[in-house]
Amino acid sequence: MPRVQLPAVTPKRRAWNKGRIIGQKRPLLPKQVWAIRARLELAGYLRDLALFNLAIDSKLRGCDLVKLAVSDLEKDDRVRERVSVIQSKTKRPVQFELTENTRETVISWVKSPEMFACPFMFPSRFHDRPHISTRQYGRHVRDW
Repeated sequence: MPRVQLPAVTPKRRAWNKGRIIGQKRPLLPKQVWAIRARLELAGYLRDLALFNLAIDSKLRGCDLVKLAVSDLEKDDRVRERVSVIQSKTKRPVQFELTENTRETVISWVKSPEMFACPFMFPSRFHDRPHISTRQYGRHVRDW
């Protein structure tokens, strides 16, 4: 039985993922984490610093991180040392501890004028949305 050789087909367009890293990314090194923290502190980005510190301490998914409420983290004008959150994907509670640096950042962010009477930790600038979206969070992570 003869084998049929088909002509080689060359793509007309470049593949969308050529040269890009797709899939799971490598974790940040401790040196990179401290560099990002230092840059955010020096630039005075209090919200981004609180978001970054909470992401590192909690290891929550982005969708759960942006939905954190002020009442989840704060009680009686103090930030809790241990926080419990129910994940949206698994519907299971996750408990994590906040470091002293993160607690200081969170309390200063909550007391800032931008957070006046906001129920969520990271409110959206648009009035019809209660908190930032996961896409906005992804853009922040990419920019860091």
